[in-house]
Amino acid sequence: MKITLRFALLLFFVSGLHTVLVAQQQGVLQGKVTTADGKPAEGITVGLANKKLATATNQQGEYKLTGIKPGSYTIRVTAVGLQQVDKAITINEGEIIVTDFVLTENHAYLQEVVIAAGKNKPYSNGSETVAKMPLARLENPQAYTTISKDLIREQIITDFGNALKNTPGLYKIQGNRGINSDGATYYSLRGFRTEVSLIDGVPSQSNGEMDPINVERIEVLKGPSATLYGGAVTSFGGLINVVSKKPTETPGGEISYFAGSYGLSRVTADVYGPANKEGNLLFRLNAAYQNQQSFQDAGFRKSLLIAPAFEIRANHRFKINLNAEFYNAEMTSPSVVFLNRTRQFVARTPDELKFNWKRSYTTNDLTMKTPTTNMRAVATYKISKDWASQTILSSNTRKSDGYYQYEFIRKATDDSLERNITIQNTINTALDVQQNFTGHFITGPLKHRLLLGVDYVRLKVNNDNSPYIVFDFVNGQFYDDRNYSKISRYAVDQKIAASTLAPTRNHTTQEIYSAYASDVVNITDEFMAMLSVRVDRFISKGTRNHIADTLLAFSEYNQTAVSPKFGLVYQVVKNKVSLFANYMNGFSNVAPVNQGGSGISPVLKPQQANQKEAGVKLDLFDNKLNITASYYNIKVTNMSRADVLIKDSTPYNITVQDGTQKSKGFELEVQATPVTGLNILLGYSYNDSKLTKATAAVQGRRPPSAGPVNLANAWISYTLPTGNLKGLGIGFGGNYVDKHLTANSAATGIFTLPSYTLLNGTVFYDARWYRLGVKLDNATNETYFVGQGVLSPQMPRSFTANVTVKF
Repeated sequence: MKITLRFALLLFFVSGLHTVLVAQQQGVLQGKVTTADGKPAEGITVGLANKKLATATNQQGEYKLTGIKPGSYTIRVTAVGLQQVDKAITINEGEIIVTDFVLTENHAYLQEVVIAAGKNKPYSNGSETVAKMPLARLENPQAYTTISKDLIREQIITDFGNALKNTPGLYKIQGNRGINSDGATYYSLRGFRTEVSLIDGVPSQSNGEMDPINVERIEVLKGPSATLYGGAVTSFGGLINVVSKKPTETPGGEISYFAGSYGLSRVTADVYGPANKEGNLLFRLNAAYQNQQSFQDAGFRKSLLIAPAFEIRANHRFKINLNAEFYNAEMTSPSVVFLNRTRQFVARTPDELKFNWKRSYTTNDLTMKTPTTNMRAVATYKISKDWASQTILSSNTRKSDGYYQYEFIRKATDDSLERNITIQNTINTALDVQQNFTGHFITGPLKHRLLLGVDYVRLKVNNDNSPYIVFDFVNGQFYDDRNYSKISRYAVDQKIAASTLAPTRNHTTQEIYSAYASDVVNITDEFMAMLSVRVDRFISKGTRNHIADTLLAFSEYNQTAVSPKFGLVYQVVKNKVSLFANYMNGFSNVAPVNQGGSGISPVLKPQQANQKEAGVKLDLFDNKLNITASYYNIKVTNMSRADVLIKDSTPYNITVQDGTQKSKGFELEVQATPVTGLNILLGYSYNDSKLTKATAAVQGRRPPSAGPVNLANAWISYTLPTGNLKGLGIGFGGNYVDKHLTANSAATGIFTLPSYTLLNGTVFYDARWYRLGVKLDNATNETYFVGQGVLSPQMPRSFTANVTVKF
């Protein structure tokens, strides 16, 4: 017994001595993580890259890692939604290394993203990209909406436009038509047309439609936003920017299949992780193939997207991101009926036309292809703990190749439809080079967050299009019209070949040189001011007619625009209640015009839009309730209108720039997570838009581009957070759309698209390794239309089922 006890004591002593000796040989890493404004950063992960050794900072921002074997390592500081920080170290036997980190984000932004990440908020509305610098939602004097990939997944969205229905005040006004000019999907926002024109903050337009598989989030910035993004790719109502998915350190992925109404078949894949053992090369690959028939008697759309992304981490201060999207789509022209523009309407609603909206007026061999390629290289370099550099090189190439068809009510009665067709062969290219510097510094009692940037954009268009020809006339009300089925590719080719009308063969080149700056000044911790300005030099090198080898008159011109932006934010309750106000500007370049020999200068000024807005943002109950409410007033000046000048008793048809438009309204957005698993999204908007000075036919009227006066959206979902059925969920919501005046002129009268309510629902089960879901859209089978000067019937009731395998 004594021998056993002595042996046990000896073993304990030897084991303890070994532990002490090993501990003395191992190193310790400790330090503190602070935000850009010097406050402790809690809940930040600090670890050794590619090692299973990590910890989280405490309330004081402190961390400590023990048991580190001697050697060289990379310390990695990460958190969801934050810019990763890497630092190389070498640790020796028994050494204690103290290493502190300063994040590029400030405390308010950190609190916003960390809380959002930890509270199961699929509708999280924070964004760093909106201001081109780290800025928390409550610090930003601009209203914006973000739509996350989690919400897109929950709603089983296969059509990009359906994701945007979650934005208060946004209305689809025109579907994708595929043509070079005016062929993208357009939306109305705060009384003006806009489109998806940016990916990752650079020009990335498409003549086709976007695919939602490569979307990390969608950002909808409200109001004129030319100061940071320029006038070429923004509208007076706002802009839509898509943030693409990026590579991650953690390997994984998923493959999904969707099937549904009208032959929907869709396959998607999302694969990501490190590409080498060192972990300094990361990759991500998103891909999607989709095919679906029309709900009408002819028509289809199929598309393929391949989107690779790489992140190269040269060291802890320098990284390069390479992203690309290769998108190809083929489709028939959607059903679009143009309303008469020269006489009073006979029918003034879709019902009064008495058309059969299941008719497409086309055939499946008249198709348009819209390949699009986007490529981006972004180099990020951390100059110091206070300053960072971002260099961006991007290219966008898009093409329209095929047949475009539309119908027109031209005759004295409404029953006769003119079928018009052209063959498009157009290539658009955009090259963008940006250099941005962001940093923070202190002058006396003031804290500054500064953005400095320069931007070069080159736009080219090459057209080789047939003339628009009238194929025939069909009766929109008489269902057995013999002409209806006579349309075919062969017949169209014959008709175009016989036409004596001139084709369109030309090319246009434009360049834009810009410089911009934005300074967010903390006068106190609660009171901030944003001062921003952009100087933009637009150079049009003209449009050259390839047939005549001549430059189109007045197409060669230069313009300079200055775009200011001012904002004020006062946080009544720090990080909870914020009052904001802004003055924002947008501009649009205007080409010279022929003044008909009147002697008046053909040179015009850029159109200008100036917005005044005030509102409140709330983040309450530990970020469980987020509210944004604002009132805005936008005035557009320098709008062109036709006029007649009498000079020496001779009338001259001229263009003057004294036209104005006013658009004002109110917007409300509510995001709530009252209890774990329950998510609520609500939105409402009111818009009053009017042409205050224009030609007599539209003076004082609401422009059709303004969309409906009232819009509302809602989505509520609940997912079981615990138990045997954890992950089982249900979602329900929809949209209310007020009546829309698709045509509103004294010359024609008013044509009204009726109001409608769309109701949608989903049931899903989200497990660790798989996800199952079903979705019903337009549950009440509402017949509804969109359009500006046209009417286009939309999708009736449809059903989608989805299965996803995760790995």
